[in-house]
Amino acid sequence: MRKIEIRTVDVVRYMQPLREGGSLPAIVQADDDFLYVLKFRGAGQGKKALVAEFIGGELARAMGLKVPELVFMNLDDTFSKTEPDEEIQDLLKFSVGLNLGLHFLSSAITYDPLVGKVDGETAAKVVLLDSMIINIDRTPKNTNLLDWNRELWLIDHGASLYFHHNWPSWRNYLDRDFTAIKDHVLLRQAEKLEDVAAKIQSLVTADVIADIIANIPEDWLEEEGSPLAPVEKRAAYQEYLLARLARLDSLAKVAADAR
Repeated sequence: MRKIEIRTVDVVRYMQPLREGGSLPAIVQADDDFLYVLKFRGAGQGKKALVAEFIGGELARAMGLKVPELVFMNLDDTFSKTEPDEEIQDLLKFSVGLNLGLHFLSSAITYDPLVGKVDGETAAKVVLLDSMIINIDRTPKNTNLLDWNRELWLIDHGASLYFHHNWPSWRNYLDRDFTAIKDHVLLRQAEKLEDVAAKIQSLVTADVIADIIANIPEDWLEEEGSPLAPVEKRAAYQEYLLARLARLDSLAKVAADAR
């Protein structure tokens, strides 16, 4: 099994905010000279959104789907001191430390479900990924998909895994169906969902899941007043994903019925 390797880079230039979303991600330049979309730890959903973004992105990659490279990004306190916009200034101030970046796909366009074509297996993989991680944010109104070089790329998984916003009852989500899949932007194009579910189960093994969880930065899991310690949260994420993976055929049936 190939271990994932996540690079860590330093932000050297804040370029512009992306105001399409409520969390105000931004285009930044890193010390490797590449541009990234920076997701801030100080944004609305905080570090939990970064955890969900990381897990969702790396699971998608393990399934053979295309995701921009994810990197850990160090942000120091110099940027907030020179930012004139008070809202962005506060965001930068509260985001000092380790954040998450996605490689910026220059000239990519938002996937348009009215004209975009996706092959049946790819569509099924995306549908099942989102069923597995309870991603409510891949609808025709907000696809969170990009068309880049005539290929489909997945972005923005921060609204998934929402069980971690209520740790005391997280186990209630282990065997929950994802009925919101009926609104998924790629559901109509998804084919052979049960066959694709079996293929995913051969690609996303317990070792793959363990590797992804092991790479979550420790301080993203630290939270004052949380009933669970970071090591317990890692175990919870792993148990959740293994349970969802084990019943992927059932999730595929729910999606097929909705289709």
